[in-house]
Amino acid sequence: MKSVPMVAVIQFPGSNCEYETKRAIKNSGMDSFIYRWNQWQELRDGQPDAYILPGGFSFQDRVRAGAVAAKERIMDLVFSEAADGKPLLGICNGAQILVESGLVPGWERGRIESALAANHINGRSGYLSRWVFLNVASKAQRISPWLGKTGNGVIPLPIAHAEGRFVFSEENRGRALNSAALTYCDEEGIESSDYPINPNGSFLNLAAIMNDRGNVLAMMPHPERAFWLWQLPPFLPGEWGDRIDQSFRSGSYAVTKGPGSLFFTSLADYFRGER
Repeated sequence: MKSVPMVAVIQFPGSNCEYETKRAIKNSGMDSFIYRWNQWQELRDGQPDAYILPGGFSFQDRVRAGAVAAKERIMDLVFSEAADGKPLLGICNGAQILVESGLVPGWERGRIESALAANHINGRSGYLSRWVFLNVASKAQRISPWLGKTGNGVIPLPIAHAEGRFVFSEENRGRALNSAALTYCDEEGIESSDYPINPNGSFLNLAAIMNDRGNVLAMMPHPERAFWLWQLPPFLPGEWGDRIDQSFRSGSYAVTKGPGSLFFTSLADYFRGER
């Protein structure tokens, strides 16, 4: 392995979070390079240690969000690397691509076993952008290279999507809980299927799911948009709101890392063997 892990960020036509994601990786002590969707040969030759599919609207969300990007040749390489155990993270549109490619939940290799359907809860539908609170599933924290540093507290992150509702067929609903990685909750960690705690009607309040090995994580919230504390709302309730107040008093507000950094530093610790 390289002395400094290299994380590849895959840019599709319509991606819009690739540079924020690259900065988050580099600010976590790793290296990063952005590969376009048609640079699959360069990606293969670069031999990255991990992969991230960032947020955005790949191919204008035509057919279904993530459906076209999932069929691109570069995803054949990403699929193979993830099957070999390399860490892979899909954020928002990236999560949609992972679902459409059959990488998550991944019970049967290459088969699409879940979907990210249009937001719909309590009569609400359409595009939604807001802050949410998240619990981390204990199993996911133990086995996922993306979640080892997330701790036991509630994590606030922003969402921005129109198709973020995790759904499963009747035959797969019983298995869905084993794939849970992040679930929506309130600032005290209490889960509810009601809006706004569950913002999109997702089954089991799921905000992220993973494969059985835990190396592939598909999450709808955006950690790269909450990497620094100054990116959070100033009057956020809960533990992270208290951290904002403390950082203001100490004068460290502009340089203190936020909750989104936990996902990237988890990966850095994973490569250092500090799990």
